[in-house]
Amino acid sequence: MAAGFAHPPFGLLPGLLGYALLLNLTETKGARPRRSAFFRGWLAGVGYFAVGVWWITEPFQVDAANQGWMAPFALFFMAGGLAVFWGLAALAYRWLAPRGASRVLVFAGLLAGAEWLRGHVLTGFPWNLPGETWPAGGAVSQAAALVGVYGLTWITLAIAAAPALVLDAAPRRTRALALGAAVLALAGLYGAGVARLAQPPAAGGLQVRIVQANIDQKDKWKPENLDAIVATYVRLTRQGGATPAIVVWPEGALPAVIDDLLAPGSPYVDRLAGALAPGQTLLMGANRAGLSAGGGADYFNSLIALRREAGGLEVTGVYDKHRLVPFGEFLPFGDLATRLGIRSLVHMPEDFTAGPEPRPLTPRGLPAVQPMICYEALFPGFAAEAARRSGVRPAWLLNVSNDAWFGAASGPLQHLNIASYRAIEEGLPIVRATPTGVSAMIDAHGRALAKLGLGTEGVIDAVLPAALPPTPYSRFGDGGFVLMLLVSGASLARARAKRPT
Repeated sequence: MAAGFAHPPFGLLPGLLGYALLLNLTETKGARPRRSAFFRGWLAGVGYFAVGVWWITEPFQVDAANQGWMAPFALFFMAGGLAVFWGLAALAYRWLAPRGASRVLVFAGLLAGAEWLRGHVLTGFPWNLPGETWPAGGAVSQAAALVGVYGLTWITLAIAAAPALVLDAAPRRTRALALGAAVLALAGLYGAGVARLAQPPAAGGLQVRIVQANIDQKDKWKPENLDAIVATYVRLTRQGGATPAIVVWPEGALPAVIDDLLAPGSPYVDRLAGALAPGQTLLMGANRAGLSAGGGADYFNSLIALRREAGGLEVTGVYDKHRLVPFGEFLPFGDLATRLGIRSLVHMPEDFTAGPEPRPLTPRGLPAVQPMICYEALFPGFAAEAARRSGVRPAWLLNVSNDAWFGAASGPLQHLNIASYRAIEEGLPIVRATPTGVSAMIDAHGRALAKLGLGTEGVIDAVLPAALPPTPYSRFGDGGFVLMLLVSGASLARARAKRPT
């Protein structure tokens, strides 16, 4: 649990010593059976994830009468399910039973490997990885440009677990050298990060307006509120004398299917067109419908690019969310869940359908952008994989999200921190738009240059920061992390070879 409180927004970095405690709790000392290591690791994970994902109860309060009963079960199964990865890592560590100072690297490799699995098994849920403990945009976070957040996770765990050696039976000199190496590694991270951040900021580009309308999720989907919500977004888009090239509205900004809003004869077509000046582009999160293979309707969580032309609005790009949130946007084992009275949280007649594999979007007159809708911003390498797939490196990233689901506590702030790591990894700026906060303009070092806090209505008018050259991580992906796992494996082999027979 202590390590959970080390993450933003709490920022209690001494909590990282919880990893050293976990290492000692899974040691071979005494007569503890191996199965106790799994339980201890699992219990530590439950505490860690309960701190990190307790906001999961908030979405069920939007329709509390029908869905509120599921909230405590959601927290228990989420924290308990994610903690299984920690339990397995602890069990593997106990089974391998390494000795000496090298066991710190073995522990780091096993737990970091378990965290990689957490980010990939089934749909993956890499929320609050240990490497994301450090505030994005700070000195230590810059290491993600080299080795990504999984590599930074290995480094973080190795440094944080090193104090466990204080209680080790190894010679004092060996312990001192290991602890000194951990201190030097942390100092090196800070020094290299400070040097990277000292580089002059790159020149900016297009003018962007980010709109945060502060529409409460409980009020958003009431049919009688549609007109007022549209009016709020239009007013904020048009306010002031600025005419930015790009206006951004958050995920699912309007409580309606975009196909209906833009249909011929819809009263909203002219209102949306009137919000924009000629040549302006609106990038808005929207729900859209399409025909399924069976002739029915598929529903997509999408980003729509609308450009104001002389003849009215023109759709110049569509991106459909590829990575959907389990239980939030679709139900695994949907038929069984439906029979049990469980359904996803989408305000659509059916669950969302996943879009095609992500590729950068190039709306007319704008530089290529890689959209990341809400949950997609959790995944390291998301934009780099899309760029390799298409052969086009985007000039910027766009994260539209509905963080109103997370309540008004730690969830939105954690999501901001996590999303900002994608900027560091890719060397690309991020425009981030949410309906209730935190919206932000983030540079390619992960620093928030401007932001709107929780529960605030307003706009951010800012120049889009320039991209940096491709980072090592964007070129080589998790190659550095793989090398670190090999170091852990070599440390284990060396420790076992030295063990007396």
